[in-house]
Amino acid sequence: MQGTVDGFSYGLVTPLVAYLMASLGGALGLRCTTRSMLVTHSRRPAWLALGSAAIGSGIWTMHFVAMMGFTVKQAPIHYDKPTTFASLGVAIVMVGIGIFIVGYKGARGTALFTGGTITGLGIASMHYLGMAGMRLNGKLEYNTLTVAASVVIAMAAATAALWAAGQVRGFMWSVGASLVMGLAVSGMHYTGMAAMSVHLHGTSAPTAGDSPAALLWPMLVGPLAFLVLAGVVVMFDPLMVMGKPQWTPVEQKPGVPAHPTVHHPAHRPRPIRGARQSSRTPQNR
Repeated sequence: MQGTVDGFSYGLVTPLVAYLMASLGGALGLRCTTRSMLVTHSRRPAWLALGSAAIGSGIWTMHFVAMMGFTVKQAPIHYDKPTTFASLGVAIVMVGIGIFIVGYKGARGTALFTGGTITGLGIASMHYLGMAGMRLNGKLEYNTLTVAASVVIAMAAATAALWAAGQVRGFMWSVGASLVMGLAVSGMHYTGMAAMSVHLHGTSAPTAGDSPAALLWPMLVGPLAFLVLAGVVVMFDPLMVMGKPQWTPVEQKPGVPAHPTVHHPAHRPRPIRGARQSSRTPQNR
């Protein structure tokens, strides 16, 4: 028996809120990535780790908000807690790998392609692992081509977002990158949902796992509280908006002598041909 799937039970409310959550996490995470490129290597891991956690939390929260609008009319939906929270860890770890590659190697060439690919795969892995944690009296089936398209969307948009974040050209570049990251997560999610169909079992056996209401509190409060704290750190860092390096040129550092100034001899004009030069000195005049 084929189940009747509705991914927009609350209309456009859940897609818009989900997109905002993904963009918020992307804004904080990509801004932390930009900030890591302006500091010394000793402080860079902390900023990259904060960025990875922010993006992972934003992706995970976006997925949960979007899934609140997903229903199967013939069967109640429950969630398995270990699998659901494991998807959060997968998102943070895989996104972190991509973020660290770009943070240390730069947002260009092979490093950008590798980092964007891993980040996109992290987004897709979080989504499908989160879907694996869903419990209902039926079986989930996926269209292979649509699933592949969702993964390609995630990798391409994640690469574009990391490239924009790596430009280090001010706050507006990070805003644009976060919108692209939100588009990557949302586009991947709803493309993946379009690839899914539900085949219900004939029996009405009870399903295991927790209901969405039981998971609402830890899912929203935990990641959102972290995003708020990360946002406070970003807002109160003076270099986040300015986009200027933390270090000063070597010549301006206290205790470091400036390079000696080289005085070049003045250029003597060449004599004009045909002009008569006088060998008399003023005393002989």
